[in-house]
Amino acid sequence: MTAPAPARGSEELIRAEEPVLAHNYHPLPVVVARAEGAWVEDVEGRRYLDMLAGYSALNFGHRHPALIEAAHRQLDRLTLTSRAFHNDRLAGFAERLAALTGTEMVLPMNTGAEAVESGIKVARKWAYDVKGVPADRATIVVAADNFHGRTTTIVSFSTDETARAGFGPFTPGFRVVPYNDLAALEAAVDETTAAVLIEPIQGEAGVLIPDDGYLAGVRELTRRAGCLFVADEIQSGLGRTGHTLAVAHESVEPDVVLLGKALGGGIVPVSAVVGRRDVLGVLHPGEHGSTFGGNPLAAAVGTAVVELLETGEFQRRAAELGAVLREGLSSLVGRGVVGFRARGLWAGVDVDPALGTGREISERLMREGILVKDTHGSTIRLAPPLTVTGEELREALGTLEKVLTS
Repeated sequence: MTAPAPARGSEELIRAEEPVLAHNYHPLPVVVARAEGAWVEDVEGRRYLDMLAGYSALNFGHRHPALIEAAHRQLDRLTLTSRAFHNDRLAGFAERLAALTGTEMVLPMNTGAEAVESGIKVARKWAYDVKGVPADRATIVVAADNFHGRTTTIVSFSTDETARAGFGPFTPGFRVVPYNDLAALEAAVDETTAAVLIEPIQGEAGVLIPDDGYLAGVRELTRRAGCLFVADEIQSGLGRTGHTLAVAHESVEPDVVLLGKALGGGIVPVSAVVGRRDVLGVLHPGEHGSTFGGNPLAAAVGTAVVELLETGEFQRRAAELGAVLREGLSSLVGRGVVGFRARGLWAGVDVDPALGTGREISERLMREGILVKDTHGSTIRLAPPLTVTGEELREALGTLEKVLTS
């Protein structure tokens, strides 16, 4: 009998990736092997507090018991039919997700980028069929510093040259205006505008929160102009900011909302476009689809996610612990932190560049058992699971203080 191969350690596994994996990521040098709740463990058994939560894909922590149970139950019954047939889980998922988000119709997809691509297609189709924009003339207005995904259409309207360079020719039909600037937005909207597509909070840009009244202004402007307001809530939605949707901070109801990440509970990719029936109803059989979109396993997990959010517990936790997060970060301003932006359990923290880049600060935190992720310059993002405890959150903030001040 052949002896089993010896387990490989972190350094060996990282080296093994180099020749066989495309180099489209630059991960922190930690190799996660197990996880539970807000904690992960590497192959050597070292534990880390996860303060990133998969960019909000793990809003309910790692391996939440209700979500794991839902997945196990469905794995024993049915995982995929494709949409060539109906399945017994999809109707309930769509009904409950529509009710949770206050919308009327659901288009299930898989990844966040697919939800954005689907939202773009829906907006264009609506512009031609309902608004009467001449064929192939529809435009969509977007915000600078956006992050909506990495497909070729989406990077066509990115202002991040790292995401764009080398991937042209780019898809036409988009107008880019500064974020948080209603005057610029109004100037860009005309009779060809199908939609305004924005993130209520720009996550990749550093958790940029617009001024009070901006989202309400976008809603009013799009209503006057006769175009759609499409809100990308893939990172900001499903409890992260203290509400089910971040637009609720201004009591705004977009025409279309894009969801993903947390909708799959950290188990399977699940995304969705949700909105009014008269908007999503422009799609007809054969015009759009996905082999895995709305599959029974995804619908079962997605339904369990909705059930967790229906209680309001996680929205309350994000709001209450968000106050702890803001208080801790406020105490660090002038002591290694030059500024921060936070809403709910989500923060962008600008570290004094003299102390290091965001990457360097992330590596120092990793060595102290805290996992975060940098973004541009010396900014790091904090987005712990909504299951994190106050004690764990204070531990992370204390470690950040130690890294910045020692």
